[in-house]
Amino acid sequence: MKKMFLVFILFLTFVISFQSATVSSDEPKEDSEELQLQDMLMLMLTPYIQKDLISYYRPKILKDFAPQVTPWKIEVIETKRVNGFRGFQLQITFEIEPTDGGQWIPIGKDRMTYEISSGPEVKLINHTHLKTYKYPPE
Repeated sequence: MKKMFLVFILFLTFVISFQSATVSSDEPKEDSEELQLQDMLMLMLTPYIQKDLISYYRPKILKDFAPQVTPWKIEVIETKRVNGFRGFQLQITFEIEPTDGGQWIPIGKDRMTYEISSGPEVKLINHTHLKTYKYPPE
């Protein structure tokens, strides 16, 4: 009976370790040109996103501090060209989790669509506040 129990435990340990080794994450594990271009885009758009989130959160949700945006908390949902092949009027939709900026605690979740065109011009087309997270009291 003890041998069967020991074999079962060893088998279970082997299966669990094999499953955890084969489970893949959506997070990239190495750098690529596509990832670098996406990160550059996030860095360039972060000031616009920050300004629009402050104007939404500050009067309605937060009173003590302004929300902060970190480029690694921005997920690209969709990109498309507005005016056909090789047209330089583009739309990009993000899901963003702004944070408190100090402890980097997420305070909400938003979906924002921007139109980017030559000039350069960056214009907010749509902002949907998806969720407000309860901020922990001090």
